[in-house]
Amino acid sequence: MKILIYGEWFLPSIGGVQTAMELLARGFAEFRDEPLSSDGRSIQVTVATNSPRDGMDDSKLPYDVVRQPSFFQLKRLIRNADIVHLAGPCLLPMLISWATAKPFVVVHHVYQAACPNGLLFKQPSQTVCSGHFMNKEYAECYRCCSQPIGGAAGLRLLLLEFPRRWLSKRAASNVMITNHVGARLHLPRSRTIYYGIDGVEPLPPRVDNGSEPMEFGYVGRLVAEKGLPLLVEAAQHLAGGGKPFRLTFVGDGPQRARLQELVQQSGLGNHIRFTGSLRGDALDSATSRISVLIMPSIWEESAGLAAIEQMMRGRMVIAADIGGLTEIVGDAGLKFALGDSRGLAAAMARVIDDPSLVTSLGSSARSRAMKLFRLDGMIRPHVALYRGLINARSASVAETTKAK
Repeated sequence: MKILIYGEWFLPSIGGVQTAMELLARGFAEFRDEPLSSDGRSIQVTVATNSPRDGMDDSKLPYDVVRQPSFFQLKRLIRNADIVHLAGPCLLPMLISWATAKPFVVVHHVYQAACPNGLLFKQPSQTVCSGHFMNKEYAECYRCCSQPIGGAAGLRLLLLEFPRRWLSKRAASNVMITNHVGARLHLPRSRTIYYGIDGVEPLPPRVDNGSEPMEFGYVGRLVAEKGLPLLVEAAQHLAGGGKPFRLTFVGDGPQRARLQELVQQSGLGNHIRFTGSLRGDALDSATSRISVLIMPSIWEESAGLAAIEQMMRGRMVIAADIGGLTEIVGDAGLKFALGDSRGLAAAMARVIDDPSLVTSLGSSARSRAMKLFRLDGMIRPHVALYRGLINARSASVAETTKAK
């Protein structure tokens, strides 16, 4: 089976979609069930992306990578594949696949098939969108898209949304990363396959001896939709109540300068620190010091790979009760209402007052992650889906040939 995985962005670019692509590509490349070739490799994987190499050694990956392919290279890659796997509804490969009758599967990491900005997040109000595009309220979409990038670029985003959704409806299958995403997109031939990760060992439980403040942390991009000013506000409530704590922001992004300014203005410099972007051992070291992960998103987070990773490590999670986060965390963490900084502060205070929650809910998080978010639980459903689509296509071609 030859699988082409296409994503606009890939390693070394950092993000949840890029991480999911790499995990899936590696999982396919190392899949050994029912080998289809003499060397025991059942799947041949190629990743195509517009991301530049930026010094990354692709030869160390267990699959081929084609970067910044030309139109004709991409067309050839699609023609040579048995199935085309798209990390999001990418227009050009969808169009080529559809035009050449090549079966393609779209994995919907966000809401690009139902929202021009892909986030269902309104600008400039920075609130959850009710679904203006799906409701044919295109003037609202234009106003939202135009806010950050200007009228011409906003109009282009809006106009491209029509072929993007049309082509998504013609995918052989639409894979949703949570049931919530599926409910928002309303696309035919949909199924849910959760993110999966492996090789993440549980961290030793943090033992509270009463001498150190509780360690809270956020891990991810510092962007507006993640609700990070809300977390600073909650920290201000905690500090005002005399609660001992530390808070670490692990990651980087356009919101960092604003957040640091808020911390300075709030007098929280002794409580909050920023590590910047970390990878490898430095990231592991920073996250190992965190007792509780906080996800304060103000958009409908489609899943939350950072939450899954920390749950797999046995870390407790406090999350906004919204979107895919609610589905991922389930009853294995604490939740607070969207945009409620006092509710978030109350959840954090509850942990400070009862440190045993770190161990008990951390254990629950690990159990839930092991049950729902194993890498094998992501790879095998994809393989079964692709084999079914390829077999169905082969049977259709044979039937057509027989009829002639």
